[in-house]
Amino acid sequence: MSRQNTAANGRRRARFGATIAGLLAAGLAVGGCGASGETQDASHAEGGRTAPDRGGAASPGYVAPGTATPGADAAAPGEGEQRTRPPAPDYLSTFALDVDTASYGYARRTLAEGRLPDPSTVRPEEFVNSFRPDYPRPADNGFGVSLDGARTGRDGWSLVRVGLATRAADRSGERPPAALTFVVDISGSMAEPGRLDLVKESLGLLAGELRDDDSMALVTFSDEAETRLPMTRVGESRGRIREVVEALATTSSTNVEAGVRTGYDVAVEGRREGATNRVVLLSDALANTGATEAETILSRIEEERRQYGITLFGVGVGSDYGDDLMEKLADKGDGHTTYVSTSAQARKVFVDQLPAHVELRARDAKAQVAFDRGTVESFRLIGYENREVADEDFRNDSVDGGEIGAGHTVTALYAVKTRPGATGRVATATVRWLDPATRAPKERSGTVAVEALTAGIWDGGHDSLQLTAIAAYFADALRGGDLPGDPGLPALAERAEAIAGRSGSAAVRELAEAVRQAERLRGPAEEPGDGASREGELRSGDPYS
Repeated sequence: MSRQNTAANGRRRARFGATIAGLLAAGLAVGGCGASGETQDASHAEGGRTAPDRGGAASPGYVAPGTATPGADAAAPGEGEQRTRPPAPDYLSTFALDVDTASYGYARRTLAEGRLPDPSTVRPEEFVNSFRPDYPRPADNGFGVSLDGARTGRDGWSLVRVGLATRAADRSGERPPAALTFVVDISGSMAEPGRLDLVKESLGLLAGELRDDDSMALVTFSDEAETRLPMTRVGESRGRIREVVEALATTSSTNVEAGVRTGYDVAVEGRREGATNRVVLLSDALANTGATEAETILSRIEEERRQYGITLFGVGVGSDYGDDLMEKLADKGDGHTTYVSTSAQARKVFVDQLPAHVELRARDAKAQVAFDRGTVESFRLIGYENREVADEDFRNDSVDGGEIGAGHTVTALYAVKTRPGATGRVATATVRWLDPATRAPKERSGTVAVEALTAGIWDGGHDSLQLTAIAAYFADALRGGDLPGDPGLPALAERAEAIAGRSGSAAVRELAEAVRQAERLRGPAEEPGDGASREGELRSGDPYS
C-alpha cells in the first residue's frame, strides 16, 4: 500500500468519528471466547525481504505487501516454500496494541459533574479496555488470541470481537525487579482536592506494595524540575520514601517538559539491567511553561526510550485535565495511561495493579486482522484511530507497537457487514510481538467464521460480549457516531444494569450510571444511528472509490 493510500485510509477512518492495563479494568469474569491459534517463532519466516526506507534500518521480520499473513492453522513456511496470497490490502486492519483507559475514567468524572465530555477526548478502545473479559490466557509469555461476535440486529451487520490476553503475574512468585521513576506535578493547579493529595496517597500506598528488591526515584516539577529521591532500593527505605512523599507541596506553573526530561535523566542514571525500567508521570497535564506539545517534549528522550526501553505510564488527575497531551506522551513513550479521581481508584491502580503489571510480557505488540474478501462486504474498526499502523509495517519491527504487561487484556471491536448467504471464514487476527528478554519476534493467530455470528448481540447468554458492545456504543454516542445497530442510550443503560445485577460487578454498575447521566444530559432520546448514513465511511471492496 502506498503512503498516499495509507494517508487516505487514515482520513477515511477519521471520518468514522472523532478520535484502548487496563489499569482501571473491572475484572468482570464472564462469557467465553472463540478459537485460538498456534504460536510461531517469526524470526525466520520472512527471509530475504527488505523493508522500504522509513527512516530506520530494515527489519529482518518485515514482509512486503502481497506476501502471506500466517493464519491460525498455518505454520510459517520454510525457506523456498510457496506462500498463499493474503486478502488484498484493503481487507487488512493493522494497529498497535493499547491498554489505555484514561478516556473512560475522565468521561465518567465529567458526566458525574454534570457535563458531557468533549468528543475529542472520547476514545472507544479505552472505554472497551476498561473492562477485562475472561479471555483464555496462555501458559507461556505470549498472547491468548480469541475471536467471537454476534449480529447487531441491522441487516447483515455483526460485531466481531478480537480478544488478546497475557498470562497473569504471580504476586508471590519470581519476577524481574522494577525500577520506577515517579515524576510528580506540584504546580499550582495541583492544589485542587483530588490532585496532589490523591497523588500523595497513591504513592504512600505503593511504597508498601513494592518488593524489597524494587527501586524507586522521585522527581517533582512546577516551573522547574527537582530530584527529590534518587533511584533507591525499597528494602529498608520505605520510611524515607513516605517522608519524601508526605513533604510534597504545590508551588507555581506547570513545566511538563522539564519534569519528563529530568525524570528520564534520573531513570537512565538509575537504570538496572534485567529490571523493568519505567517512568510514571502523575499530573493534570495542563502544561503552560516550557514546551507544551508532546512531540517537542519527547524528542529529547527518543534515544533513551529506544536504547534502554524505558516506557512511560501516565496517571491523570483533576477535573480539568490535559487528556490529549497525556495520551500523546504515553503513546509516543511506548506506554499507556489511566485516570484516577477517587481513593478507591487510586488503590486499584497502585495496590492491585501496578505492582503486578510491572512485568512486561510483550514489546512492540501489533495486531493485524485480515478479512475474507468473499465473505465480508465492509468493516469498521471501532476506535484505535491514533494507533493505526500501515499494513505493510506489521512485520517491520522497527515500527513501534504497544508494551503489554502481565495479566493485561486487549479488545478490538469491529462492525462487520457480511455478504448475503456467505459462509466460511470472516477474519483471521494475528498478533505479533517481541519477546521482552530476547527481542525475538513471535506471532499467534485466531479465526472466526460466519457460523459463529448467528446469535443476536442482545439475545442473552453472553454477558461478556454484551458488555464490550455497551462500552463501544456508549463511547460512539458520546462522540456523535452512528454505529450499526446502536440501540440508543436508554437501552444501553438498561442492559448494563441487567449485567450488573447478574454479576454483582460494581464497575458495570458505574458504567450503567454513566450512561444514565449521559442520557439525562443529552435530553430527549434521538433515533439510534444505523451506521450507514454517512457516505464513504465504511470500508468496502473498493474503499477509495
